[in-house]
Amino acid sequence: MNIKTKYIRRELSAVIEEAYRYFSVITITGPRQSGKTTLIRNLFPHLPYYSLENLDVRSFAENDPIAFLNQHVKGMILDEVHNAPNLLSYIQGMVDEDADRRFILSGSSQFAMLKKVSQSLAGRTAVFELLPLSYSEVRETVTDTPLDHLLFNGFYPAIYSGRNVPKFLYPAYMKTYLDKDVRDLLQIKDMMQFHMFIRLCAGRVDSLFKASELAIGISSHTVTAWLSVLQASYIVTLLPPYFENTRKRLTKTPKLYFMDTGLACYLLGIESSEQLSRDKMRGALFENFIVTEALKRRYNQGKESNLYFYRDSNQNEIDLLLKKGSGLYGIEIKSAMTYHEDFEKTLKQMNNWIKVPIEGKAVVYAGTLENTTGKISLLNYAHLDDVLE
Repeated sequence: MNIKTKYIRRELSAVIEEAYRYFSVITITGPRQSGKTTLIRNLFPHLPYYSLENLDVRSFAENDPIAFLNQHVKGMILDEVHNAPNLLSYIQGMVDEDADRRFILSGSSQFAMLKKVSQSLAGRTAVFELLPLSYSEVRETVTDTPLDHLLFNGFYPAIYSGRNVPKFLYPAYMKTYLDKDVRDLLQIKDMMQFHMFIRLCAGRVDSLFKASELAIGISSHTVTAWLSVLQASYIVTLLPPYFENTRKRLTKTPKLYFMDTGLACYLLGIESSEQLSRDKMRGALFENFIVTEALKRRYNQGKESNLYFYRDSNQNEIDLLLKKGSGLYGIEIKSAMTYHEDFEKTLKQMNNWIKVPIEGKAVVYAGTLENTTGKISLLNYAHLDDVLE
């Protein structure tokens, strides 16, 4: 049966096309199934494509790298290049000799790939990170989609291109991820224990990451190592605390989020959007959604994260801080559909806690009432981009 799919143009495309004019090598990383292959094949149809997941291709590349790379004088696309990292040294020599030659590299492992890229291709490559789809990339198709459906579905391209559905995608994703990445990187013998660990992580979305709280049957050192692999594989991300130029004693512990709410829902045992609407984790998952949308916005512009949160010793907290110019922009995140004046409580006080200029403040929530004329903007989540850079 043929399933008709559609191509969703990615926001990252524009900055990659610009960088292509200046760099001989373009490197794109990101989680598995985030759309890297589709993106590069649509952007560079004139370059021949090779996947180093293919054992025959990989064998050729590893046994005779010069002959492999010299097949095409204009360059090539090398997908999953972390499977043959030694190619990078040969690519360096080739682009040094011929700056017009182009190589497009992609991979889904930060550990195996970015370390080698930084060693072999420093100054020769532009590096970008492609996360799952952003809300703005699918806005036209989800305008009437209820929030709980959005959170439950997540934002992997397969769902929005019509190639899969959450109940099949996420179980298969985890099995593939566990087999391919965790076994390769950690050689874990007890995969059930690791599965329990990642589910515990999902239960701590929007919480401070404390290794001791996740060390159930394993050491804190193991927790840290396992979390590093989850980060390197783009399963989770840590939001750092802001602790400069303040008048308070602050936490220096990061907060834990998943790169995709659909995967987090699966790990939490949430099997439908209706179940999610009643689940105690709904608020945390909504905050996860907003934080990762802000992160995608930065990455899709080819920029590094400018995101933090604030929490002091008195438990005063601001959900999200954006560095803007010489100051900060504060965002309070609420999953409620009905506005309440208490939503603005911490934002009204943030000038007393932080010494740098406050560039703006906003409450982002699930309701439809909006107001951007006051000192604190009130925005529906669909308009989050209005306050991001």
